[in-house]
Parts: sequence; C-alpha cells; structure tokens
Amino acid sequence: MTEDVWSEPNTTPDAIDEALRRMLHELHAQNQALVPARVLNLVVIVDREWKGEISNRLAKVGRYHASRTILCTVEEGRTKLDGRAIIANEGPHHGLAVVRERVEVDMGPGHLHGIETIVDPVVIAELPTVLWSPHGYEEAVDALLGMTDVMLLDSDDVLEPQEGLARAVDLLGSAYVVDLAWLRTTPWRERLAASFDPGRRCEALWQLDGITIRHRPTSRASALLLAGWLSSRLQWAPEGLELRGSDTLVGAARRNGTSVSVSLEPAEQEAPGLAGVTASCGEEFALSLDRAPGGLRARERVGSDEREWQILGASRGEGGILGEGVRQALLRDPTYGPALDAALAFGAG
Repeated sequence: MTEDVWSEPNTTPDAIDEALRRMLHELHAQNQALVPARVLNLVVIVDREWKGEISNRLAKVGRYHASRTILCTVEEGRTKLDGRAIIANEGPHHGLAVVRERVEVDMGPGHLHGIETIVDPVVIAELPTVLWSPHGYEEAVDALLGMTDVMLLDSDDVLEPQEGLARAVDLLGSAYVVDLAWLRTTPWRERLAASFDPGRRCEALWQLDGITIRHRPTSRASALLLAGWLSSRLQWAPEGLELRGSDTLVGAARRNGTSVSVSLEPAEQEAPGLAGVTASCGEEFALSLDRAPGGLRARERVGSDEREWQILGASRGEGGILGEGVRQALLRDPTYGPALDAALAFGAG
C-alpha cells in the first residue's frame, strides 16, 4: 500500500478539493493503470478524542471501503479548519488498480451549524453519500440530511433503546437507514428462517406461543428489532413489554385472538448483539439457538425427543458489522421498516 498525503492548517474546503484534484491528476499521469473508485461517499462526524478508535474501525471494513471517506473531527476550542487529504493504492495487479481517497477535516463545535458548506465541496458529485455520526451531533446530521442518501447508525449506542429506534423512524423520512443493531440480528434471522423452512416445521410458525431473546445488556435495541421482525413477518400485534425484576422485559403479542409471550433477557457476553433465542410451541416443540465458538449451537425438542448440533460460521462477528453496514448502503432491505415499527410498538426501553 502506498499513500500520497497533502495537509494544510487553517485551510478551506475549496483548497482541500483542489488538492485532491491535483493529486489524482498527478497520480494518473504517473501511472494510467491507477483509477479512482467512484461508488460511494462516506461522511463521518466524530469526537476528536475518539478519532483513533473510529479510524481503526474504518480500516477494518475490508473490501467495503467507501470511494471517498470524509472524516470530520470535532475538537472543543478549535476555531479554524485543518485539512488533510490521503490517496492510497496498492498498485496495479494484472490490470487496473483502484485508488481510494480519504479527507480529514479538524473543526470546532462552531463549524457544525454550517457543516454542509464544508462537506459539500469535498464529496464526489453524483455518488450516493452515506452519513455516520456515532457520537451524536444531531445539529450536524440535520444540516447534512439534504445531501445524504443513506444514514448509517447504531440503535444499540443509545442509552434508551426506544429513543434510538424512534430516531431511526424519523430519519427514514429523509434517507435510507442502515442500522448496525439490525445487522447484528442478521445471522439470527437467517437461521431462524432456515430452521422453519422445511414443510413439516413451517406450520409450527403459526403455532408459536413463546419467544425468548437473550441479549447483551447494552444491546436491547437489537433484541427489540428481532422481536419486531418476528411480529411483522408473522402478523403479530405487539402489546407491550414490562420490566420484571431489574433487567428482564416480558410481555405479549396478539395473533388471531391468541397470545404469544415475548421475553427479552440480558446475558453477559463480550460481543455486542444477541446471545440466543428460543421459539416454543407449548410442550410440543422448542428450538433454541445460542452463540457458541465458531457459530451457533442449536437445540431442538419435539415432544420428549431432544437433539443438539452446531451451526458453523453463522456470525460475521462485530469486526465485520461496519463493513456490512457500508455494503448495505448500496442495497435496500424492505423488512427493516416494518420490524422497526413493531419494535417501537412493544413500547419498552
């Protein structure tokens, strides 16, 4: 990997844009096999003290890097803009080599109310733009929504899950939303759907009378979204959840006049997201999926017969979530909106 770097203190957005154009022109003149990626802009707004952590996460997205990443770093007390532009490439291998661009703009809180005038000159025109603001800065988010096609967020990052989910609903009115909390449920949704796909099990879906979702204490939004997904797909009407004890939520959903019990139980684990899920039909049937090394551990009970097996490679791991979020910016998932509405209808946070 080689990098060309430009930096300038007390700069302007136009100066950064001009530097990028000049660097790309010079690079292409030196080697015509190097071509800039032109798929996606990613705008990230972060606290100065968390810049290193966010940069590390962005570096681990694998092959899902944005064409141009614009990192806006907010630092208390700063009144001037400092800019840095980086163009990276691995050199051509058997043909063309894709060049990726990164812009870093150090700014102060006072710049946020006009942040669109800073970002607009340095995004690549006519490409979809993804906005990610992991540390809040709602004023900046609102200012940039007019030029944002996809909002990347993590409902698990919000202290009160219902607030995070409600914010996602608001943002859906302005942009497509990619929620990392939703992506953490993907392997669970895939495996649950596959488990009930055989004909002899498919009918059991409509007989379910209980769902228990185990989750990391800070990932209640992911648990609510999984419950919302089941409700929206199986046509359940959520009736709400109430706190039982200090941290377990219990409630129900209605289905054709019958009740389905719903329970969200915290479980200690290192990784964010879900720890397990159990779907049951009284004493006749129960299926449990639990996080395990290398995948998921499945346990099934039919009457008095029980069996257990391992599902390998079911999870991408937390390291792959952000990269998957960037990839999903180019796709559209029609199931997220209904699941989000149902999650909010459970009415507990």
